[in-house]
Amino acid sequence: MRRGVLVLTAMLFVLGTTGTNLGPALVDERPRLVLLLSSRNRNLLGAAPYLDAGSFFAIGFVRILLAAVALYLVGRWYGDATVRWVERRAGGLPAEVRWIERLVARSQTVAVLVFPGSNVVNVLVGHAKMPPRRFVPLVCAGIAAKLAFYWWLGDLFADEIRAVIGWIDRWQWWLVAALFALSLLRSIRRR
Repeated sequence: MRRGVLVLTAMLFVLGTTGTNLGPALVDERPRLVLLLSSRNRNLLGAAPYLDAGSFFAIGFVRILLAAVALYLVGRWYGDATVRWVERRAGGLPAEVRWIERLVARSQTVAVLVFPGSNVVNVLVGHAKMPPRRFVPLVCAGIAAKLAFYWWLGDLFADEIRAVIGWIDRWQWWLVAALFALSLLRSIRRR
């Protein structure tokens, strides 16, 4: 089971990177695919005007929950080495990662509710041995609130989002190439 979760986590990272990089080019034509690959905030916001509520909430919820539970289990099972690995992979500034660590140390409940899709938060609360019966309802509530917020925001700014996506459509494959190049450079720099 542990190896299966590690494989799933690795697959989710690859899919997430792919979805993040392809998102700007495909979000208007294939918003379901984009959210399946990566339900990052920018993809949620970009996809909202192009999806019905049922698809938006179902796909976003399952994708975020799958990643959250996988990372929670990895943090719980593999300890400090995993925490350090995820911190390096988070891509954030060290100060941001330290801030999240302090937040989790002060209140795991608040951290999970406010940042249900955060890789670092989910690994840290798993490592801190938050009971699964507490983690699952909290992360579900946090995901539901997050999705409701991005659905509302997507509705509020639907015209602006469509205009930005329209502009991106003209340059989409150059943008995709640039995003993949940046991902490659970040990976090389981390190693």
